[in-house]
Amino acid sequence: MISFPFSRQSFVLEGLAQDHCAELAELHAPAFHHAWSEEDFAGMLSQGNIFGFIARPVGKPAQSAGFVLARLVAGEAEILTIAVSSAFQRRGIGRDLMEGVLRHLHHERAESLFLEVDESNVAAQALYRRLGFMQVGNRAGYYETGQGRSNALVLRKQFPEVIRVP
Repeated sequence: MISFPFSRQSFVLEGLAQDHCAELAELHAPAFHHAWSEEDFAGMLSQGNIFGFIARPVGKPAQSAGFVLARLVAGEAEILTIAVSSAFQRRGIGRDLMEGVLRHLHHERAESLFLEVDESNVAAQALYRRLGFMQVGNRAGYYETGQGRSNALVLRKQFPEVIRVP
């Protein structure tokens, strides 16, 4: 278990494992029109290049506040999904989750991180811009919503060049 305590928020991040799949599906369902199932998460977490974190309130190890799932291949990473429970929104958990991913990618010497964000999700866009993401594209009709489809902005964070030791 990997834990990153964030004293300002009173939450800890744990590395994702197969036994988190039910929690992930439960957190994902209210956040997305097309929610991923427990089996979807189990399949992804069985892949060696997929990682993520789950946020829990300090002292409440059975409660989950949010999670992030990412993939790293050949120096290029992608946020697959991120969700924060409505009961825990606006407490910095999304930022903490993203910072956990960024720390992991720094350790792995990744070169860049991509993600898609709904063009109507202004709060998430503001967070990503504060974290250094820049828009590099647009995917028309990418997200299915209750009112039809919405566009996704494709964002990228480029990491500083690292000196690779052979």
